[in-house]
Amino acid sequence: MSYIENSKQYTGTDLANTFFIPMLTGDSAKDLGIRVLYNMPVPTIVTTWTSKPGIMHKFASKGWVGGQSAEKKDLEIPMTRIKAENAYSAAEYFSMVYEKVAAITSMHMDDLSGTELEKAETELFRKTLQEEIRATMWLGDTTRASLNTFDGFLKPIFKGVGDKSIRSIEFPAVELSPSHPQDAMTQLLTQAPATLQHLRSEGHLAFFATSDLINLYETYLNGTGSSTSYLDLKEGIPQLTFRGIPVIDLKIGGYTLPSTLPKSFIILTDRRNLVLAVNTADLPGNEVRMWYNPDEMENRQRAVFMAGCGLLSKDLVMVAKTKA
Repeated sequence: MSYIENSKQYTGTDLANTFFIPMLTGDSAKDLGIRVLYNMPVPTIVTTWTSKPGIMHKFASKGWVGGQSAEKKDLEIPMTRIKAENAYSAAEYFSMVYEKVAAITSMHMDDLSGTELEKAETELFRKTLQEEIRATMWLGDTTRASLNTFDGFLKPIFKGVGDKSIRSIEFPAVELSPSHPQDAMTQLLTQAPATLQHLRSEGHLAFFATSDLINLYETYLNGTGSSTSYLDLKEGIPQLTFRGIPVIDLKIGGYTLPSTLPKSFIILTDRRNLVLAVNTADLPGNEVRMWYNPDEMENRQRAVFMAGCGLLSKDLVMVAKTKA
C-alpha cells in the first residue's frame, strides 16, 4: 500500500468536534495568546459595558435614586468566507501520515485501522491550518498578495501608531543591546494610560514582541548573575515574564513583513482586547474534506469556514518600536 485513497468529510458537529474545537480551545487557544470566539452568531458582535461612577447614595426608606445608565459599546468583528486548500504527492503524503501514526500508536503498518489513519490525517491538516490562522491574525492584510483573507491585528495597530491614535515610544537608533527590551517594557508600563495599568490586577495583560527582542530579553535575564538565571541558562525559560506579565513571541520572522511594520517592536495590551472569531456553523457548505485525486496522484485537503479578527479599543494598546 502506497496511497491513502479513502475520502473523508466533516460537516456540522463533526466539523466542530473533530477539527476546529481542538484547534481553538484549551491549550491550543492559550498558545494563540489572545481571545478566541468560536461559532458565535454571524455577524459576530462583541459587547462591552462600562458603568458610570456615582451609583452609591445615602440610604432612604423609599424611592429610587439611581445613577447614570451604563455605557454600551458594540464592535462587529468583520468575518470573511475562507477556502483553505493543501495538496501533497501521494507518496509524500503517505510517508507523513504513516510517521504520525507510528508516533501516536507505536503500531505496525499491518495493524493500522481506519480510525488511526483518520486521526493522523486530521492532525496533519489541523496543524497547518492553525498556523495559517495564527499568522493571518497578526500579519493579515487584504491588500497583500499573501495572508490576505482578513486584516490582522498589526494593520490597525500600526495605522494607529502612524496617526497617533495609539501611544508609542521608540527604541534608540543604535544597535540593540540585551537591556533594551526590559527598558522598553518598563516605559510601556509606566507611560500606559491608567485604564490599561489598572487591568494588570485582572491577570490578562501581555507583552507581544518580535523574536529578536525575545532573544535579547532572555539573554538579559541569563546575565543577571542569580542562581535562578543559571538554571534558566541550562534549561531554558518556559514562559518569559516581565514583572509578572507574560512576554509572548509573535513568531512572525519566517514571513514576509509589510513595509509598514518596523523591524522590531513590543506591544502591551490586554489579551481580551484582541479578538479572533472563527465560525463553521452559520453558512451551508462549511466543511473539511480530504481525498485522493488519482489523475494527479496527489492527496488533497480543503477547509471552508469563516474567520476574522478585531481590536476592541485602541486606548488599551501601547507600542514600543525601532525608529524608521
